[in-house]
Amino acid sequence: MPILENLWIIPLLPLLGSAINGLFGAKWSKAIVNSVALGSTGVSFLCAVEAVREFLGYYETSHKAWVKPFFDWIVAGSFRAGFDLQLDQLTVVMLLVVTGVGFLIHIYSTGYMAHEGGYYRFFSYLNLFMFFMLILVLAANYVLLFVGWEGVGLCSYLLIGFYFLKKSAADAGKKAFIVNRIGDFGFMLGMFLLFRTFHSLDFTTVFDAASQAGVAHESLGQFGTLTIACILLFVGATGKSAQLPLYVWLPDAMEGPTPVSALIHAATMVTAGVYVVARSHVLFAHSETAMYIVAIVGCATAFFAATIGLVQSDIKKVLAYSTVSQLGYMFLACGVGAFGAGIFHLMTHAFFKALLFLSAGSVIHAMGGEQDMWHMGGLSKKIKVTFVCMLFGTIAIAGFPPFAAFFSKDSILFAAYNYENGGKVLYGVGLLAAVLTSFYMFRLIWLTFYGEKRYDEHKVHVHESPGTMTGPLMILAFLSLTGGWFALPALFGGKDYFAEFLSPVFGTGEAGGAETAQSLEHMLSIVAVVAATAGLVVAWRMYAKGAKRGTSEGVHKLLYNKYYVDELYAAAVVRPLMWLSTNVLWKVVDAGMIDGAVNGVADGATAVGDTLRHTQSGNTRSYAVWVVVGAIVVLGIVFWPILHPALIGGVR
Repeated sequence: MPILENLWIIPLLPLLGSAINGLFGAKWSKAIVNSVALGSTGVSFLCAVEAVREFLGYYETSHKAWVKPFFDWIVAGSFRAGFDLQLDQLTVVMLLVVTGVGFLIHIYSTGYMAHEGGYYRFFSYLNLFMFFMLILVLAANYVLLFVGWEGVGLCSYLLIGFYFLKKSAADAGKKAFIVNRIGDFGFMLGMFLLFRTFHSLDFTTVFDAASQAGVAHESLGQFGTLTIACILLFVGATGKSAQLPLYVWLPDAMEGPTPVSALIHAATMVTAGVYVVARSHVLFAHSETAMYIVAIVGCATAFFAATIGLVQSDIKKVLAYSTVSQLGYMFLACGVGAFGAGIFHLMTHAFFKALLFLSAGSVIHAMGGEQDMWHMGGLSKKIKVTFVCMLFGTIAIAGFPPFAAFFSKDSILFAAYNYENGGKVLYGVGLLAAVLTSFYMFRLIWLTFYGEKRYDEHKVHVHESPGTMTGPLMILAFLSLTGGWFALPALFGGKDYFAEFLSPVFGTGEAGGAETAQSLEHMLSIVAVVAATAGLVVAWRMYAKGAKRGTSEGVHKLLYNKYYVDELYAAAVVRPLMWLSTNVLWKVVDAGMIDGAVNGVADGATAVGDTLRHTQSGNTRSYAVWVVVGAIVVLGIVFWPILHPALIGGVR
C-alpha cells in the first residue's frame, strides 16, 4: 500500500498507541506498554521515511507538492475545511524530525521513567503529543493545522503537570496552557482575517492568491491587511515558540519529566511557531513591517534569554533559557527573509537540544534526582558516556566547526548581516548572544563534570544510565556532529544541499541569505568561531579552577531572578485579575446578582409555600369553610359572563 496515498497512517499510529495504552495500560506490564508506545512511534517513523522516498520520486516528475484531500470536515456555505494532508520539502524536514527524534525520546523514556508511577499514562500522553504534532505539520490548511496547534498545547499541559500532586508542577502546567491561550487568540484572529480576505484557509488557495500580481507589497511602516494578518499569526507563534513577551511558560515547563522537556524543546510544541511562520512565508514576504517585527522580536529574545541563562543553577533551567534563545535565532532568520536558514537551525537544534536535555536527564538520574549544578562536580569520570555526549551537544550549540550549529547558526548571522533594515545591528546582537551561549553552556560543563565533588558520596551513588538511555544519546551525538554537513560544501564554493532541497518551497538563495562575496562569508564564519571561543575561555577562567557561587547582588541578582518578569506579570496581570474575579465577578455578579436572583425566587416560593401550608390545619370545620370559599370562586368564574352584563346594566 503506497504510504503517500495514505498519509493519514503516519499520525494515526501514535493516536492508536495513545488510545490503547490509555484505555488498557493500567492493567498491563511495562513491557507491553513499551511495545505499544514504541511500536506505534517506530512504525510511524518508518512510514514517514517511506512516504518521503515516494514523494521524492513523485516530485522528480511533477515538480509540485503532494496534496491529498481525504474527506470534508467542515462545510458551511462557500467555506470548506477538509481533512487534507500535504507533503512538500518543508514537511519532509519537519516529518523526519518529529518522528525520528520523537522515537529516540520514547526509547530513552523507557529507562528514565522505569520507576515512576503513572507509567502507562505517561506514554499515552507522549504518543498523543506525537499525533497532534504530526497533524500540525501534515495539514494542508490552517483549520486542520489549528487542530494540531491546540492539541500540542493540551498535551503540554498534561505532560508538564504530569506530577499533578506536586503543586509547582500543576501550576506550571496551568501556566503553559493559559499563556498559550493568549497567543492562540491572536492566531485565530489572523485566520479569520485571512478567510475574510481570500475566502479560503487552504494553503494552496491562500498562497496562490497572495502571489498574484494584484496583491500589493506593503512596505516598512504600512499596516495593511496582510501585515495585520501576519502579525496576528506571529502573536500565536510567540506563545507556542516562547518569544517575548509570552516566553514565561517555557522555563517553568521543566517541572515535567525530563523526556517531556526534550520532546517539547526539540521535536514538538516550540518548533510549531517557527514552522507556521515559515509555512506562511508567502504572506510574510508581502509585508516588510511584519518581517521586521519578527526579526526584532527574535533577535531581542535570543539575547534576553541568553543573559538569564548565564547565572541559573538548575541544569534544566539553563537549557530551557537556551531553547528560548535558540528559537529567537530561528525567528531572526525568518524575519530577515532566510526562512530556509531558520528551518535548518530548527533541524540541527532538534538534534543537539534533544541530546542536551536527555544528557541532563542522565545526569539527574545519576545524581538521584539532584538538578542543582552547585551540588554536582567531578562527574566526568563517573558517567563517561553521558559526559562525552553532553560535551558533543555543548560544542554543537556553541557553534564550533564541524558541528551542526556552526553551519546553521552561521547561515542565520550571515543573512542578518546582509539585511537592509538595520541588519548590522541585528548581526551584532546575534553575535553577542552567541558569545553568551558558549559561556553559559561551558559553565554548565565545568560545574557539572569538572572540579571537586560537591555532593555526599555516602548519600548519592553516582552511576551511568542504562543502555535504553545512553543509546539514544549516542545517536543524537552523532547527528549533532554531522547534521549540518549538508551545508559544508558551500564553505568551499560548492552547493548548500539543504538550501537547494528547500528551494522549491522558499525559492533559491533563501537558506543562505543574500548573495555576497565568498571572502565575506569566510570572514563572518571566523568571527563566529572567535566569539564562541571567547565564551569558552571566559567560562574556563571563571569555573574550571574552582567554582564559586555568585553573590546575589546587583546584576547577578537581577539575572538570577529573571529580570523579575514573573513578578511583573503577577503585579500587572495576575493579581488584578484575581481581585477582579473575587470582588466583582464573584461577590457582585455571581453571589450578588446571579445567586441573588436564584435565591430570591427560591425564597419567594418558600414564603408562598409557608403561607399555604397553614391551610392544612387538620380542622374539619376549617376545611369545610375552604370548600365553600372554593365553590363560590368556581361558581363566580363559571357564571361571570352571564352576571357581568346584568350587573353593568343595573349600575346604569
